[in-house]
Amino acid sequence: MALCLRDLAGMTDAGEPPLPAVAPAVLPSSAGALARSTLASSVQTDTAELRAQWGAWWRRTAVRESRPVASALRPPHFAEFDRELALQDLVENNYEAAYAWSAARFDEYTDSRTRRHASLTADVVDVVRDREHALRRQAGYFRLDLLVLPLASSGAWVVAPHTVAISQSLRDDSSAFRRWLRPIVHALV
Repeated sequence: MALCLRDLAGMTDAGEPPLPAVAPAVLPSSAGALARSTLASSVQTDTAELRAQWGAWWRRTAVRESRPVASALRPPHFAEFDRELALQDLVENNYEAAYAWSAARFDEYTDSRTRRHASLTADVVDVVRDREHALRRQAGYFRLDLLVLPLASSGAWVVAPHTVAISQSLRDDSSAFRRWLRPIVHALV
């Protein structure tokens, strides 16, 4: 939902690192313009403040330990953003569209994962086993959190310690995913 709101606000280059636009795309047309005009009049803020607040929210969301199990976004007030008024206004003005978009993506991801669970798990297990075989020992403990996102461009981006955001398209392409994962596992094991 955070990335959808980012795109609705027309801030596709916000965040560190900046991630590609979401797929399917959402347009920063009237919803984003309305949010920006409302923000300008009601909170006297600028785009830099909204970007900073969104970036802080994204960093909290990307880190597994601070990611809520269930969405903390509760309409109509969105108390999570009481100290981030620009972001709170953006969410209030775009919540319905962002929620609908996010729910549809979650359903697609869940359906895909249910149908392909064995092959998705095999991709990771096989790469780790290949590394163990090459080293002639078991892998020790390592941590790699994969945040699979519906992004317009295929790829992977380090977004937090131990956390890599990967596009759904990369994750769905077994051979490309294994090629990407192999050097990561080699570095970690």
